Amino acid sequence: MSSTIKLFIQIPCFNEEKTIKSTLEAIPKKIEGIDSISIVVIDDGSTDSTIKVAKESGADYIVKHKFNLGLARSFMSGIEFCIKKKADIIINTDGDNQYFAEDMKKLVHPILNDNADVVIGARSMDEIKHFSYFKKLLQKIGSWTVRQFSSTKVLDATCGFRAYTAEAAKTLNVFNTYTYTIETIIQLG
Repeated sequence: MSSTIKLFIQIPCFNEEKTIKSTLEAIPKKIEGIDSISIVVIDDGSTDSTIKVAKESGADYIVKHKFNLGLARSFMSGIEFCIKKKADIIINTDGDNQYFAEDMKKLVHPILNDNADVVIGARSMDEIKHFSYFKKLLQKIGSWTVRQFSSTKVLDATCGFRAYTAEAAKTLNVFNTYTYTIETIIQLG
């Protein structure tokens, strides 16, 4: 990694005007070991004021899709943009503020210490009130299955709260148009 560490935080969005402001405001302004933090909002063809609110709330860059292409394509558009901008580390988070932004410090810590190239957050499924019992059960079974296929220890296979070194991000190839989460774990494993 370079002597000056550039972190890019990418946020794929589709019609997130009600939550993008709080998402952006929660992002840490400084992280120990990181020299610069840039925020990239990937607008996936929103029909609301997502872009306007994101610009007003401190997004450094907006990547705009003219039409809704889906989460997987938005994720990859962000990765490609961050790599072109010479990011050293890329964090992916969601525009609905579902993740605790202060945990970005925990996500980058193993990368900064050369202990990992990819770090994937894990939600506490039992504490998510809006997930039904059946959805929680499927999530646990699905994550176990992904661990078996990928030879990884990922606890929450569908969690979008992730950090990648630029080198690891360059290896990603997403073919699914709906989601990137499981496919990328299997590739990385």
